[in-house]
Amino acid sequence: MTRIRIKWPRGALMATLDDTATARALIAALPAGSRASTWGEEVYFSLPVSTKKEPDARDVVPPGTVCFWVEGSALALPYGPTPVSQGDECRLVTAVNVLGKLDGDPRALAGIRDGDQVEVSIV
Repeated sequence: MTRIRIKWPRGALMATLDDTATARALIAALPAGSRASTWGEEVYFSLPVSTKKEPDARDVVPPGTVCFWVEGSALALPYGPTPVSQGDECRLVTAVNVLGKLDGDPRALAGIRDGDQVEVSIV
C-alpha cells in the first residue's frame, strides 16, 4: 500500500492506494498536477497516466473512493451524488478503476473549485 497527498489551494487530503496495475502506473507518474473539474459531488483532473480498464472496474463506489477514469485519463474523486446518481449514491459517468480510499472526510473535496490547481504526490 502506498499513501499519496492530494493538495489544492484551500486544503489537502491523504489517500491510501491498493496494489493494482493502475495504482502502480499512477505512482510512477507522481508527482503530477492538473486543473480540477467538478461534476456534481465529484472532482476529477487529468494526469499523465495511460491504462486499461481493470476487470473489477465499476461505476458506483462509496464516497471517498480514489478512482481512475480510463477514458479521460483522470483521477476521479467522488464524495456524493453526481448528475447520473440514483439517490445518494456516488455514480460515475462510466466504470472506473478503483485505486484506494481517501483518509479522512471526503466532503473536504467540496472546497475544490473548477480550475483549481490540484497536485498529487507520494507521501
